[in-house]
Amino acid sequence: MKGSSVLIGGEPGIGKSTLMLQLLQSAQRTSKVLYVSGEESPSQVKMRAQRLGLHLGKINIFCDTRLEVLEKVLPSSKATLIVIDSLQTLSSDTLPSPAGSVNQIRHCSNALVSLAKRLGISLFFVAHVTKEGTIAGPKVIEHLVDTVLYFDQLPSGIRLIRAAKNRFGSVDEIGLFSMDEKGLHPVVNPASFFLSDRAEGPLPPGVAYSAVAEGTRSFLVEVQALTVPAKSGFSRIYSDRIDSARVTRVAAVLERHAGLRFSDQDLYVNVGGGMKVGEVAIELALALALYSALTQTSLPKDLVSFGELSLSGEIRPVGFIQRREKTAKELGFTRSLVSKASKQSPLTQYGARTIREALNAIQEMH
Repeated sequence: MKGSSVLIGGEPGIGKSTLMLQLLQSAQRTSKVLYVSGEESPSQVKMRAQRLGLHLGKINIFCDTRLEVLEKVLPSSKATLIVIDSLQTLSSDTLPSPAGSVNQIRHCSNALVSLAKRLGISLFFVAHVTKEGTIAGPKVIEHLVDTVLYFDQLPSGIRLIRAAKNRFGSVDEIGLFSMDEKGLHPVVNPASFFLSDRAEGPLPPGVAYSAVAEGTRSFLVEVQALTVPAKSGFSRIYSDRIDSARVTRVAAVLERHAGLRFSDQDLYVNVGGGMKVGEVAIELALALALYSALTQTSLPKDLVSFGELSLSGEIRPVGFIQRREKTAKELGFTRSLVSKASKQSPLTQYGARTIREALNAIQEMH
């Protein structure tokens, strides 16, 4: 978008600069591009581009990040797309604080965003975020820019880009990328990426599958649960991929409405591939995984489930049912457990109004 400003933040070394160079290779065909590098010299940027196999012959590089200089260079450059790498290197002579401080970041970014809007320039800021979430990171300018993207790395090594703010579109879309010596590459089939490859044999107890909808994409995730007797006299919950409060609530619903006892168990919950899942549709699969782990009963291998679990033990419907089931069918699933069966399902549906009915349906499938 002309006149827009985009902030992409992530931990150092995750691939932000690589992503920007790959973006600029495509953009140089239709736009005049300026790459402002405050961390690397032109020769270093050239070596990085050669290593990645990128052809950046039409890109101009500028290695001065003083605000007063940039305010003179940007209008004269006639560039329509500018990348500032990185935000922490910007400084203004009018402020006594060093580059990277809160005041410098806020002042410089505000001036450049205003300049980009006035000149109709598409502006990208690259910013570093530490694990502690330093105050001088992207958070202090999120209200100034039009789009905020966060670059995260999953334990499996896959890079994930998620929008936290977008004035020109949806924030539900995500991007999944793998990294090698030639740069970042889109994950070819994200729908099945988070599933373990189990060609033969039944599922291990404590494993359930669910379909997650992110923007226009749907992909299958593997919910894993493990229960062991509590050693300290009270149960504890270990879950960082699904909110531990949600795990506690689902376990309480199973105790109250399904007669299962978790109060003397330590609960371990994980999502295959390291994906963090916050969608309510995961709750039914989470309940089935906890049931399977506690009773040591394997769930059907071809079953996918999704639904929201209420405190009264009811299974509430979720959106994009047909899209989720279509993705599941493409990956070889033949049955689905949902809140209410429909006639237009591509799978063999089992409808359940309550969690007790869902567990009864699981027992009948065996």
